[in-house]
Order: sequence, then structure tokens, then C-alpha cells
Amino acid sequence: MLNCDPVTGVCLLPELADGVAGRTATPQTSQPVVRYIGDPMCSWCWGMAPVLEQLLDYCRSHQYGFGVHVGGLRPGGGDTWNAAFRSFLRNEWAHIHQVSGQPFGYTLLERSEFNYDTEPACRAVVSLQLLRAQETQETPTLLAFFAGIQKRFYVDGQDPGDSGFYRELCADFAVPYQEFLDIFLSEEARSATQQEFQRCRRWGIRGFPSIIVDRQGEITPIATGYAPSSVLFEQIETVLATSSPRA
Repeated sequence: MLNCDPVTGVCLLPELADGVAGRTATPQTSQPVVRYIGDPMCSWCWGMAPVLEQLLDYCRSHQYGFGVHVGGLRPGGGDTWNAAFRSFLRNEWAHIHQVSGQPFGYTLLERSEFNYDTEPACRAVVSLQLLRAQETQETPTLLAFFAGIQKRFYVDGQDPGDSGFYRELCADFAVPYQEFLDIFLSEEARSATQQEFQRCRRWGIRGFPSIIVDRQGEITPIATGYAPSSVLFEQIETVLATSSPRA
């Protein structure tokens, strides 16, 4: 079953091997990059969505880079959709609403069957990145698209595993649906999504939402779990006040 801690506000990854800290294959820039790692079907990530918008604005005003990454909370799903699981989700969502103020609907919990597979929702985020790979990447659009998936799932009770889930979402963001769908269903997108999961694990990510600072490939964890924007800003400034790593 999903392992979400109501105290720390973190959804933990299952059976995760020890992470590897240090440098990764992430493209390096001289500019510090604040990276958000989450999963559109991670309930605490939805709770933190308004904070992430504030974090994006903060990074833009300070001329820091900002990256959005999917780590794969439960790729493949597999949790038995029974009364106990639905009760757990109902209680968890109600608690997150109390903490964050984020809205939740509960129509999904009325379904007799559902596979809580988070891979398709993550692949949708990766697919948008692939679709716009030849364009100037608009991070605000990517973060908003991520949040759009969350809203359709958590509030509207729709299934991200259904390709039709993304039709209206694409229309909202002026994304050609058929082009998106072709990528979403491709082996390229499936492979790129798995690579993204592995990269996040190499960063040592153990739960979502997570925030890290990337300075020329040197990774410093900032927060794992729900945190207010003021805490994130303070942590980022503390990290960036230290000497930059040598190239």
C-alpha cells in the first residue's frame, strides 16, 4: 500500500536501494538549478502545488534555474483496490486538505476497480517535454501541466491511465492532442520515463515531494516532504551562500 507519512508530509518510495549522491549525467550549467521531483499521483505533491508555484516565481526573480522531474511513486501500481485502501486514501486526502487547503474530490473512491499506477501520469509530463524538445522549454507551462494532471485526478476523479484523460488538458494548454498522444503511446516516451525514474534515484531521492539544488551536477537536498515556501527559500539561500563547487 502507498506509504505516506502524515507527520512529515512525504510519500515514500517502496524498496528503494541506497541512493548515490554526487554528480550525475544531468546537463551542467553555471547557473544554480532548483529541481522539484514528484509524481502527479503523489497526494502530498498535490498538497504542495501552490508552494511550488511560489518556488518557481522565487527562482525566476533570483535568476536561478528551475527543473520539474518525475520520480515514479508507484509505476505499475499493483495495490489491491479494496475497502481498506480506499479508506486509507480518503483519510490521507482529508488530512492533506486540512494541512494545505488543496481541494480533493472523492468520486474516484466510488469506483469498483482502479489500478493506482503512476507511470502513465509521469509519462505524460515526460511526453510534453519530448514534444517541446525542439522549442524553448517553458517551465511554467510544464509545472502547470503537471498540476493540471493532479487536478483532474484528485478533484475530478479521472484516470490518468486512460489516454482520453489528456484531451481536455492538452486543449487547456494549446498542446496538439494527437501529437501529444503519439508521443505518449510511444516506446520513446516509455523509455525516457524510466530513465527519468532512474536519474531521480541516482540523486538519492527516497520520497516525494523532494526539492534539491543542483550546482554544476553537485546535488544538495533541500527538503523531502511538504514544506512551506519560506522554509524552502531559507534553505536554498543557505546552500547557495556557500562556495560554489569547482567545475
